[in-house]
Amino acid sequence: MTNTTNRESAAALTLGALGVVYGDIGTSPLYTMKEIFNPAMGIPLDVAHVTGAVSVIFWGLMMVVTLKYVLLILRADNRGEGGIMALTALAAKAAGTTPTRRLVLLLTGVFGAALFYGDSVITPAISVLSAVEGLEVATPAFKPYVLPICAAVLVGLFAVQRFGTGLVGKLFGPVIALWFLVLAFTGVLEIARHPAILAALNPLQAVAFLLDQGWHVFIAVGAIVLAFTGAEALYADMGHFGKRPIQTAWLGMVLPALALHYMGQGALLLSDPSALDNPFYKMFPAQWLIPAVVLSTVATVIASQAVISGAYSMTKQAIQLGLLPRMHVVYTSAKEAGQIYLPGVNWLLLVSVLLAVFGFGSSSAMASAYGIAVTVTMLITTVLTFFVVRQGWRYPLSVALASTGLFLALDLLLVVSCSVKFFQGGWFPLVLGLGIFTVMATWRRGRELLMARIRADDPELLPFITALSKDTMRRVPRTAVFAVANPDTVPQALMHNLKHNQVLHERNLILTVVFHDVPWIAFNERVRVLPLTPGFWRVEVNYGFKNTPDIPKALGLCQQHGLQINLFETSYFLSREIVVSTHGSGMAPWREALFSVMSRNAGSVAGFFKLPNNCVIELGTRVQI
Repeated sequence: MTNTTNRESAAALTLGALGVVYGDIGTSPLYTMKEIFNPAMGIPLDVAHVTGAVSVIFWGLMMVVTLKYVLLILRADNRGEGGIMALTALAAKAAGTTPTRRLVLLLTGVFGAALFYGDSVITPAISVLSAVEGLEVATPAFKPYVLPICAAVLVGLFAVQRFGTGLVGKLFGPVIALWFLVLAFTGVLEIARHPAILAALNPLQAVAFLLDQGWHVFIAVGAIVLAFTGAEALYADMGHFGKRPIQTAWLGMVLPALALHYMGQGALLLSDPSALDNPFYKMFPAQWLIPAVVLSTVATVIASQAVISGAYSMTKQAIQLGLLPRMHVVYTSAKEAGQIYLPGVNWLLLVSVLLAVFGFGSSSAMASAYGIAVTVTMLITTVLTFFVVRQGWRYPLSVALASTGLFLALDLLLVVSCSVKFFQGGWFPLVLGLGIFTVMATWRRGRELLMARIRADDPELLPFITALSKDTMRRVPRTAVFAVANPDTVPQALMHNLKHNQVLHERNLILTVVFHDVPWIAFNERVRVLPLTPGFWRVEVNYGFKNTPDIPKALGLCQQHGLQINLFETSYFLSREIVVSTHGSGMAPWREALFSVMSRNAGSVAGFFKLPNNCVIELGTRVQI
């Protein structure tokens, strides 16, 4: 029974991985071949070049996706979690006590995370737009309605996010499985009509194609890279499905289906060069065109859902790593902590996606913007993996270079090739990523300055509460929790309570919440309790960047450490710092002003830590930085 259950569980995870992990790379056939042989690219549409381009795609999928991600990168898990944030934490930890190297790796990883948001904007825009453009193939009369229909689909997609992805998620796997079966079936039909395309399996065809391009090779590869976008999702979603289901789905269905379909498109172009205007939809008979458009639209919506959900998860992790201010987080599932919805991120993404759709106007125009952010993220992933292999796993330098050197060269080729398209739209995701990186760096530096100012201005905690223990001030028979960032200084809320209310509680907890650069912290390591003076305790609550903060639940664990707390008789005192920007050696004036604005508009501490609203007292204090 156990083996049967395990097999059923593995099958369910593999099916789920199909839907969530491979939606992005699985919808690349909608536009890749069309862009490679776009007349503006200057690549001749003949047997040698079509066969060579398909060969580059096939061997690129083998090298970039299969060897790099499926076989190497998936090994670099951070306690089972993957993604650029988890890898950054792993690489920074592997850097040891070298502060400069640790800081450089951290900033590099943060920049890669910021570029992910650029991908979160471009992917829904180009995927849905390329699917809806299939209506033009059915009849040119639909052309004026393509952009409005695309916008309506995208608005609907973002509008339903608040209901959660649990129900829709059950449909993801079967729909994407059908999608890959259709890709494979249409590919096989075209290959059967023109089997000469199978010569693309010979890697020499790929080499000959690249050498034939000369310096034009960067422009050609800049279009071919569209076939590899979405590879980063294999690693990012490892924590949801595990390494084995992701590998099984890729090798068992996704890779064969993509290889067959790209060869099928190549075979179609060899037999009918006029199909270049939209080779994907030209593979379907006229009577199957509308169903194909519907299936493509659903598949692209699923692909978009994956990066949208990824943006939510990335934002939550960034908040807990101290890179972004608190935001309102809605948990859309009572069972799955990973299913979350961030309203602010959702609507900012929608506005950005719609601007991209109407700004570029077509999937071909948007293809110039697509790829550069993804390839830079791939390059950063390879660099971070080198440090994990060398410093974390302690492999010899020769092994570390051998395992990552080839991929580093490939990634550099892809980045340089996509950079050629910088002025044709490639600037868009880079500027977006750079802006988010600036926000993250400013918030992190601003918090460091704020904590330094608080330490300098506030009195030390231990002498202060030692003096209080000798005071005859009346004590209220309740528990007071004072949440602080620095546990060594007196909380502002405690001083305000003593000054204005002139009372002291019987039990006073100096609470510090620490987010660690690991995904999860177990319950038995969640809470640390240290008695200070009569009536005072220091409580440290520890979370990983994937944990969901819940302070009342964490305080319930204090009983195991000898501290009895009645949560129904507990008040939470919070200090809200009102940041005042001043001239000095902190940050540039515009960054201080930006930090001040972010600090004022940060989400509620009570909501973020799930504190009961009727038990929270918030007191403000002005802090100059």
